Amino acid sequence: MHVVLHRPEIPGNTGNVGRLCAGSNIWLHLVRPMAFELDNRYLKRAGLDYWPNVKLCVHPDFASIEAIFGRERMYFLSKKAAAIYTDADLGPGSVLVFGSETTGLSDEMLERFADRTLRIPTTDKVRSLNLSNAVAIVTYEALRQQAWAPIL
Repeated sequence: MHVVLHRPEIPGNTGNVGRLCAGSNIWLHLVRPMAFELDNRYLKRAGLDYWPNVKLCVHPDFASIEAIFGRERMYFLSKKAAAIYTDADLGPGSVLVFGSETTGLSDEMLERFADRTLRIPTTDKVRSLNLSNAVAIVTYEALRQQAWAPIL
């Protein structure tokens, strides 16, 4: 399974996601441009000493992600999506794509992959969930659907 952070902006969130990926045996893919470098102290602090255990790939652009995985395995998380993440078949090899903290995924990307978009239900009292929390919610649903196979 794979988590993709498209143009992440907050190193602490990416560090938390790195720690999640290390603890769940999931690949983390970071798509440039990023608002920080990988040696950022906040990134490292949030990920603690788990970074050596993170299966990490950094990509120059989203086209490289698409070339590797193809659309059939990818799911795009957005508050604008109609389908709810628990209704998707998040089986082995799923690629969960999350946008940046301030802008999410572009409208162009969401239109292009409209049949592959999912959302986490929330009330109208918040604009969005924290990125690392959203990644954890969807990732652990995918692991549950896979009977925890990647980690047991």
